[in-house]
Amino acid sequence: MFVWISWAGLGVAVIIAIVAAIIVITLTALIVRLASRNRDWGRVLTSRARHPYRILVFVAAIWVAVALTLPVASLRARIDHAFLIAIIVVATWFVASLVNFALGMAMGRYRIDVPDNRVRRRLQTQLIIVRRLSTVVIVTVGIASVLLTFPGVQAVGASVLASAGVVSVIAGLAAQSTLGNVFAGIQLAFNDALRVDDVVVVQKEWGRIEEITLTYVVVHIWDDRRLVLPSTYFTTTPFENWTRHSSELLGSVDLDLDWRVSPSLMREQLAVILDATHLWDRRASVLQVTDAVGGFVHIRVLVSAVDAPTLFDLRCLVREQLVEWLHTEDPAGIPRTRVQMVPEQQHPKQKSEPPADTGGLFTGTPEAEERASQFTSSVPIVDGTSNGPSDSRPLS
Repeated sequence: MFVWISWAGLGVAVIIAIVAAIIVITLTALIVRLASRNRDWGRVLTSRARHPYRILVFVAAIWVAVALTLPVASLRARIDHAFLIAIIVVATWFVASLVNFALGMAMGRYRIDVPDNRVRRRLQTQLIIVRRLSTVVIVTVGIASVLLTFPGVQAVGASVLASAGVVSVIAGLAAQSTLGNVFAGIQLAFNDALRVDDVVVVQKEWGRIEEITLTYVVVHIWDDRRLVLPSTYFTTTPFENWTRHSSELLGSVDLDLDWRVSPSLMREQLAVILDATHLWDRRASVLQVTDAVGGFVHIRVLVSAVDAPTLFDLRCLVREQLVEWLHTEDPAGIPRTRVQMVPEQQHPKQKSEPPADTGGLFTGTPEAEERASQFTSSVPIVDGTSNGPSDSRPLS
């Protein structure tokens, strides 16, 4: 008669347990494939929960085999404790995988790559937050379950529960910033103020909401940079949300042109430009002269598009083609700076009179004339053989 409670019986029992686990896993996979025929959820479920499910079945089967055939009774308590911890860890992994699978399938039903996706983006944001919260809760419960398997921790847990009020106050003060971000993330997910793929302007940067977590928000800037902000930023600081109710937007193109421009011809050209592009959603097309002071006429073109990136491309297209049209069809409208040259005019009170003689070193006064005569009068020339002047010549 074969003795099962022995080392040989233990080995045979383990082999039987492994074979039984393989049979159960195979049957489960077959059932899932038959139930999800021509559907994607079976493949997704298999890829998400395959590994934790297999490990859980193997651990449970081997635990039963060891518990029934272990020959050493003194080791049974420790081995049972180790298998219990392993079962809790693997079961936590398996449950988290199932929850993520279910929420992932729900998120797949609400695709955001479609027009007018405001409601879908709100649901996507909420499901993302719920999935992360569920994972945190499941892991926390799993860790607590593992700790409670130790007798010493159970005693400590009873004393902690008795002083839960003091502990909660201390923990709240110590983790005030972290808890604030967590609650802010939950608030953002359920108050519909911010959603994944929203177009926002934060800190003078234009971008899209790429990710919303429990503690931070990632903004994908238009030039492929990422701006990471704490969740409390969006609950305490004003920001622009361009897709709060819908993704449709209005945009303007401003031009300073010459006074000789023809707004009516430019309006006709604007209609031609918009009719030839798919960027325009046919909601708004306005050309107005909003200002005409100084040396320029200010023309504003108002157009509309389905979302912010399309609107940016549409504004650039309209601006470019209007500038090209001005160069080719209406060059008089190109802005110019004019300077008028006028001749200098004489003041009526001013008369052409000779300058007055106000006196100088040699003219204007008797004393000056006398000084001048000293340089223009005759100077005697003295002969060397005579004692008197022999000739006088005027000095010229």
